[in-house]
Amino acid sequence: MPLEETDNDPRTPYQLPFPPDAQEEIVIPDAIATDERVWVPQAENVSFRPLCLNRSQGYWMNLLRVRKSGVLSRHRHPQPVHGFVLKGRWHYLEHDWVAEEGGYVFEPPGETHTLVVPEDVDEMITYFQVNGVMLYVDPYGNTMGYEDVFTKIDMCRKHYAEVGLGEEYVDQFIR
Repeated sequence: MPLEETDNDPRTPYQLPFPPDAQEEIVIPDAIATDERVWVPQAENVSFRPLCLNRSQGYWMNLLRVRKSGVLSRHRHPQPVHGFVLKGRWHYLEHDWVAEEGGYVFEPPGETHTLVVPEDVDEMITYFQVNGVMLYVDPYGNTMGYEDVFTKIDMCRKHYAEVGLGEEYVDQFIR
């Protein structure tokens, strides 16, 4: 391929076509949406807002919103999880740290923990990237259920159909 003439203006956009099989980017202007229909309920006062549901690589990114205090869930991660607290705070019963607004949490593979939202927190919102599966377990590690990118997609399709957005509404988040 011959070398093209170099344009020294840094504001010149990329001039070649993107790879034909490259997927479209996802852009969500109002990620912390005020439209309640985009929040998918998981339990009473617990919902998530999908941002990216990557079925080919088995991970998902979402905002987890909790509007109650107390124990949310005990679960295990066989693969890493990344979290960034946008609002409120939370902690795990198994650790002595607190994830606070503006804070980042890395959860290594093999981590098992019980998420708790403190009594004085009215609303917690955390951005999570969850890789692989999330196993719900009892205090002794026995599996009681699971979530993966496919169960998340199914939850979204069902919810969006019920609230009138249409089950295909979730397709914009799937890669």
